[in-house]
Amino acid sequence: MLLSGNGFRESLRRSKPRVYVEGHQVESVVDEASLAPGINAIALTYDFALREQFKPVMRAGVAATGASDVNRMMAIPSTGQDLLNKLEAVRLVCQETGCAQRYLGGDGLSAIWQSAHRVDAAHNTEYVPRLKAYLERVYAEDLALGVAMTDAKGERTKRPYEQPNPDTYLHIAERRPDGVVLSGVKAIVTGAPYVHELLVMPCRNMSEHDQAFAVCCAVPIDAPGVTIVARPAGRPGEKAALFSAKYGQSTGVVIFERVFVPWERVFLAGEWEHAGQLVYDYTAHHRHTCIAARAGFGDLLIGAGALMTEANGIDLDGASNLREQMVELIKIVEGFYACGVAASVYCTPDARAGVAVPEPVFANIGKLLLATQIYDMHRIAHHVSGGLIVTLPGPDEDHNPATAGKLSEVLAARSDIPYEKRIEVARFVEDLTASYQAGWYSVISLHGGGSPEAMKMEIWRNYPLGNKVDLVERLLERGILTDEVRDQTRKITRNRQPGRCCDTGCQVPAVPQMTTLPQKQKIEPATIGGRRLGAVP
Repeated sequence: MLLSGNGFRESLRRSKPRVYVEGHQVESVVDEASLAPGINAIALTYDFALREQFKPVMRAGVAATGASDVNRMMAIPSTGQDLLNKLEAVRLVCQETGCAQRYLGGDGLSAIWQSAHRVDAAHNTEYVPRLKAYLERVYAEDLALGVAMTDAKGERTKRPYEQPNPDTYLHIAERRPDGVVLSGVKAIVTGAPYVHELLVMPCRNMSEHDQAFAVCCAVPIDAPGVTIVARPAGRPGEKAALFSAKYGQSTGVVIFERVFVPWERVFLAGEWEHAGQLVYDYTAHHRHTCIAARAGFGDLLIGAGALMTEANGIDLDGASNLREQMVELIKIVEGFYACGVAASVYCTPDARAGVAVPEPVFANIGKLLLATQIYDMHRIAHHVSGGLIVTLPGPDEDHNPATAGKLSEVLAARSDIPYEKRIEVARFVEDLTASYQAGWYSVISLHGGGSPEAMKMEIWRNYPLGNKVDLVERLLERGILTDEVRDQTRKITRNRQPGRCCDTGCQVPAVPQMTTLPQKQKIEPATIGGRRLGAVP
């Protein structure tokens, strides 16, 4: 069953989570104005899946359960085609919302499905049938899931079991015949107040002493003992927030106070040696998806920057300095997106679980590029837009009889673009690049899905440096170190993989074909003075 956006809103009314925003307890998340932009963003993922023209990218079959017509945000990919279409779908919804949030749940399900197969094979547990039953419910009810992964971590130099306050890491406080009892906190949970359930996952490698902290399960957000302390989504109610008053994202700290979870919802419980691999699997999927999300946001910057120059009376074809900046912005956005495409094409199958895993080097390079270049994206938007975006008088002056008339006379730039249209674009750019919300986008791009250092570690860990050493030694017709010495002292150069021309080193793979939307089915753009502004439904 596929819900509509309004159906999603109504489904949230059936849960009664304990949520605090800005110092007060929320009676109904659906009716809470400060959370409305976040709910709007997730609701759009539901509505787009019901649009026939978006069906190729917004819906998917899931081999794990045999389900068909699953919302792409929640689907487990089994082929490179699935990964490419997920990129397209996430970019599509984030062009509209900036960040659609719901895709984190799909990334989490993919990683947990891999983990369940791996742990069952090693320990003869029964996580796969439990998770399959849970997946069937998720797809039957078209649920939105949040990912509760990042712990508070306490003293960073100490392992989880060494923490003076064990609640700084979520852990199993008690095992019972019918389930487990959780205590602790998850510190950064995207969309926490307005999803249906949370996928609880470990956030790091564990040692044998950390068994209690190696836990993965599904928890309804209104489970007894769960408290969500959240921030507002976007900039609701602000007159100048032309974009983020409609679409935004809330993040929450989720406190677990002796929360009971029945065994049928538990997918890892003390198998500490598998916690780290679960984290690695999730980051491979999530960093791949983040690439598409920020590409959608980049599309907004590209469109708004170009439109602002035209609203300022400048023809980009004749202004080489500004045109070069726009090309630089395009290069950044399409450059990291291309890494996502490459990670899809060169994906590796998890044969046991039937999951297509994005190629980790390309996925992490793409995420590293967007994380570090988000500030350049904002800088370029500022460069091409001019200082009006932050010096313009506030919206109240637009209707002030004493000032509005004169402002409209002196601040107009082109005769065919009215003053009010020009300032609308300026405030749109301000909202995206120079507001509180813009700063939020920068930080979440930098640290969301892991810090840049974590991505660098994954690139170094997975890059086939040994192949490059082999290449140079072949050209030199000699080696510098013997293989025996290298094995002992230069472990990284032992990292090798088949050539990128094929997936096995000996035959060319079939290349997935991305499903693209015909031009006539693209989202119709809004216009100001006949010029495009972003993409709207």
